[in-house]
Amino acid sequence: MPFQGLSRRTCILIAICFAAAALVAVLVRGGEDGPLHRVDEGILLALRNPLDRADPVGPLWMEIFFRDVTALGSHAVIVLVGLVVAGYLALQRERASVMLLAASLAGGAILSASLKLAFGRPRPELVAHLADIHTASFPSGHAMLSAVAYLTLAGLLARVQPQPRLRRFVIAVGIGTTALVGISRVYLGVHWPTDVVAGWLLGAAWALTCRAIADRIEGRRFRLRTDG
Repeated sequence: MPFQGLSRRTCILIAICFAAAALVAVLVRGGEDGPLHRVDEGILLALRNPLDRADPVGPLWMEIFFRDVTALGSHAVIVLVGLVVAGYLALQRERASVMLLAASLAGGAILSASLKLAFGRPRPELVAHLADIHTASFPSGHAMLSAVAYLTLAGLLARVQPQPRLRRFVIAVGIGTTALVGISRVYLGVHWPTDVVAGWLLGAAWALTCRAIADRIEGRRFRLRTDG
């Protein structure tokens, strides 16, 4: 069984994330007639000047901030950060973690692209787009990949930190970065909020799965050392 040996709590969290993402997917399938469409529209409009939907709320520096933050969810930045962390883990002789990191990022990218093709949800045209877009809308690739990348990276880095406060800090940075990337996609008008929520849920489920596998591998290695 793929989840044999994993903690009950971890399995429940993974199942909840996947189930919640599936529920969001079902609810957005109805398009403009779907029960969440008004919520999506209301949030997007609340973030724009009612007299000019091309003008986001807040000062100019906020728009610049979110334009910069959204790049943290791009493929280029995630690959770069992944390579840096992989190098750090390799120096720590965490070869299994390096392999798991590569599989996590590659698998997350494939899953995101596949779901976009399967759903083919159009991008919101309710407000002007403040960032370049080239793919379908559901789920948000930036939100999903940032969750996959930064939560997985945080989990792997936390495992090699000796102090609990350092582990908590690393996890908090991963969660905070993921949240900001997702929020930036809605603020810039390139995603419906439900796209981002689904991306977060799927990315978190994938990251939890990878973290659980890493813990299982580490536990097996520890048993082999002690038995030997």
